[in-house]
Amino acid sequence: MEKFILIPILFFGFIILISAFFIVNQQTAAIVERFGKFHSVRQSGLQLKIPLIDKIAGKLSLKIQQLDVIIETKTLDDVFVRLKVSVQYRVIKTKVYDAFYELDYPHEQITSYVFDVVRAEVPKMKLDDVFVKKDDVALAVKAELNEAMSTYGFDIIKTLVTDIDPDAQVKQAMNRINASEREKIAAQFEGDAQRILIVEKAKAEAESKRLQGQGIADQRREIARGLEESVEVLNRVGINSQEASALIVVTQHYDTLQSLGEETNSNLILLPNSPQAGSSMLNDMVASFTASNQIGEAMKNARKKEDD
Repeated sequence: MEKFILIPILFFGFIILISAFFIVNQQTAAIVERFGKFHSVRQSGLQLKIPLIDKIAGKLSLKIQQLDVIIETKTLDDVFVRLKVSVQYRVIKTKVYDAFYELDYPHEQITSYVFDVVRAEVPKMKLDDVFVKKDDVALAVKAELNEAMSTYGFDIIKTLVTDIDPDAQVKQAMNRINASEREKIAAQFEGDAQRILIVEKAKAEAESKRLQGQGIADQRREIARGLEESVEVLNRVGINSQEASALIVVTQHYDTLQSLGEETNSNLILLPNSPQAGSSMLNDMVASFTASNQIGEAMKNARKKEDD
């Protein structure tokens, strides 16, 4: 009979002994209460408590945690926008008591502060400034949270504005504005390119005309030099300048006719083009030269008489 009573006692004692030991995981803190009152904070490892007297009231993670808060608010230029703010926080190792007993729902407390700061800061900015100064908003949230949550044993590691989402109609309008700006810039570049092409073409044409004129001037200069040399050669054999000029003109006339005759596809007609054209041209030139000489002699004689 005593054996049957002893076995349950031993078994019950073994269970109580086993319950005296507990394990706390890495980066975790356990809150131990004695008779319902806070007794101690136990860190990671194998821990001992008094069975039936001490109990584990709860455990807190000491790891960095993240809370994403989505807020909808209005900007200074009356645009509704949704912001996603990510808050990274953790329990301060030396303030586990405060973190466990001061707040029942730390997530809700953090969310309330984020809402309060964002809705105080963003309405002061225009939509474009919200995108540019999102880091300023994040820093303002972090400063406010650190001041408030450190009292409750929480350390705010970092706050980030991870998303800014304006109203759908506003986004469409912004896209149209950006597209118009890009088209305007593209048109300006195309206009500049076209203007450069026109200027360069005009410069090329001007240079071509200049070179063409220079070539014609050089050609005429060489022709004049050749005529001068021809007249000098004819003068050496007793032909005066008037007769030499007439002879050169007639020679060039027949050379031109010959070159035209060699071009089978040419439709050019040189007037006059009769067989007697050369002799007629020569007679006319000689007559004109003779008349010119007579007029010149008469003018010289008249001057001499006036001088006398």
